[in-house]
Amino acid sequence: MSLKNIFTNHAQELENDINKYLEVVSNSNMVFHRDSLNFIKGNIEVFENSLDEISTLENSADDYQKEIKYKLYKYMLIPEARGDVLSLLENIDNIVDHMKKLLVQLSMENPYIPERLNEDFEELIELVSESVDYLIKCIRAYFRNISMVNEYVNKVDFYEHEADKIEERIKRKVFNELDLKEFSKKVHIRYFVEKIAEISDRAETISEITSVAAIKRRI
Repeated sequence: MSLKNIFTNHAQELENDINKYLEVVSNSNMVFHRDSLNFIKGNIEVFENSLDEISTLENSADDYQKEIKYKLYKYMLIPEARGDVLSLLENIDNIVDHMKKLLVQLSMENPYIPERLNEDFEELIELVSESVDYLIKCIRAYFRNISMVNEYVNKVDFYEHEADKIEERIKRKVFNELDLKEFSKKVHIRYFVEKIAEISDRAETISEITSVAAIKRRI
């Protein structure tokens, strides 16, 4: 079922806004993936030069979200599902906001990442990005092909669980294996590991919200 089957008046206009909004979220995910990898790999100058991009995308996501909310209420569209749609959009927006804040924190705090942890961090970032990728597909499916929602929910769950494993692996290395004399550095690394992994946690939560919303639409 497409958006045209859900919305009545102004369907095309609203459909375009939601598609553009999700495209901004997808681009934010790609930018976060690229920039966080650049930081981990030590490409600090490249990382700093592209830092503004995530802020621009976040502002764009906020603008689309406000426009969608305005049209939903102005044209009295889908009253039976409006709350679910707004909840999904607001929760996704929180992921974009989290990504932006995390990149800014990396820039400001410049945590020390031992080279031995590079591959683990890179794997964690890949898994987190995959979880968001499948979340976006899950949201699209809610509007376009509701029968696919649970399949994408399962994908998000898989990548979130895999990300949890890498998060734990990094923490064990930091506190039990690496020869880091300053405890503050260990805590600093742990903090950023948790903040990166939190993205996939949020993706899992939103995918579950989408699953419930899809069930309600089927009733």
